[in-house]
Amino acid sequence: MDAQKKSKTIDMLHGRLFGKLLIFALPLAASSILQQLFNSVDVAVVGKFVSSQEQAAVGCNGPVINLMINLFVGISVGANVVIANYIGQRDEKKIKDAVHTAMTIAIMSGILLLVLGVLIARPVLIWMHTPPDVLKYAVIYLKIYFLGMPFIMVYNFGAAILRSIGDTRRPLYCLVLSGIINAGLNLFLVLVFHLGAAGVAIATVISNVISAGMIWYFLSHESGMIRLSYKKLRLSKRELLNILRIGVPAGLQGMVFSFANVCIQTALNGLGSDAVAGSAVALNFEYFTYFVVSAFNQAAVTFTSQNFGAKQYERCKKIFLLCMALGMLITGTMSLTFVLGREFFVSLFTSKPVVAEYAKIRMLHILTFNFIAATFEVGGAALRGIGHSMMPAVITIFGTCIFRILWIYTIFKHFPNFETLMSVYPVSWVITGAAVLAAYFLIRKKVFSDLHRKDI
Repeated sequence: MDAQKKSKTIDMLHGRLFGKLLIFALPLAASSILQQLFNSVDVAVVGKFVSSQEQAAVGCNGPVINLMINLFVGISVGANVVIANYIGQRDEKKIKDAVHTAMTIAIMSGILLLVLGVLIARPVLIWMHTPPDVLKYAVIYLKIYFLGMPFIMVYNFGAAILRSIGDTRRPLYCLVLSGIINAGLNLFLVLVFHLGAAGVAIATVISNVISAGMIWYFLSHESGMIRLSYKKLRLSKRELLNILRIGVPAGLQGMVFSFANVCIQTALNGLGSDAVAGSAVALNFEYFTYFVVSAFNQAAVTFTSQNFGAKQYERCKKIFLLCMALGMLITGTMSLTFVLGREFFVSLFTSKPVVAEYAKIRMLHILTFNFIAATFEVGGAALRGIGHSMMPAVITIFGTCIFRILWIYTIFKHFPNFETLMSVYPVSWVITGAAVLAAYFLIRKKVFSDLHRKDI
């Protein structure tokens, strides 16, 4: 039993960090990339076998979905931080209370998002000026997608709990199985039953049910402190407040970030369905590279939380440097590969020359600079790990979100073309990254100095 337990967890408090960060981050990146790869099958199947309109319908819903779920995904980050911190303190009772509070939030938020998503799907897509030839398919896809929202929340919160003990492998196993089923159902429902965008949405819901069921099984059969029991599901006021204190700023940041992307998608919709479809194709490769940054973001917040709870401040500094270096290096290498091979990669998703051209333009403008995102993602994660969640949220809201909205209504208004719209991403990354790094070093210096004096 002890050997099995050790094989699933990582000792974040002792030993060399380099290998442990990779062991934590790479399965997490693989999980996200695999999940996106199967989502990319949605776009590719519809684009290859149905129409560019239905391909655009699947692709344009991403910002809407993210806008609605990011608050709760951010709260799951809060659960990760709180549980990891308690593990560093070795406080078993608080760990159990936080685990059951987190999963209660997951179930409640999932039901809320299901109802809300079905009700507002059409009005939101109309407000976004979704092209008329895309709107019908987009509404159908979005309504079906939100039927699976309770299961998406259970998976996200459950995976966050497992990450708090260093286990990123079992969430990967969940996605491998559910993703294979998703891909098979995509082809079956589109090619055999000719369901188009509705078919890939149904396949996605079924795969989310499977991944949520697996993550629940893993947690309910745990032998350690994070074991989940449905009989103990409840909201602990103390742990709810602790989770929200970290998670809400992160969630609000994600929501405002997504709102900015909704505004960009709205501007993009005005350029026609070919531009929307081309952007949807290129976005798949951005997700692949961004998930590497996100994996080291999660590594930074989890490792930092445990070590901060254990008062190992010098180790926290090393975690930041390693996560930043590894995130930028691996992301940059992947991005360069996609840019250099863009002719081949785009051809996997579309045979329409106009759509392909838009996709290649987006890849050049965004993937070339995608590694810069590590500066504010890892910097913000390290701040959350030491209990400062509001500052990176505020900086990111202004540096990335508000800046992008202003760009749309100023620069893009005077130069309304696809290239101008895409240029907003790297410019905003540079501004936000510089501000978050400055905040990180200033806050870290003050916090560690104050705590060191108290320890003495």
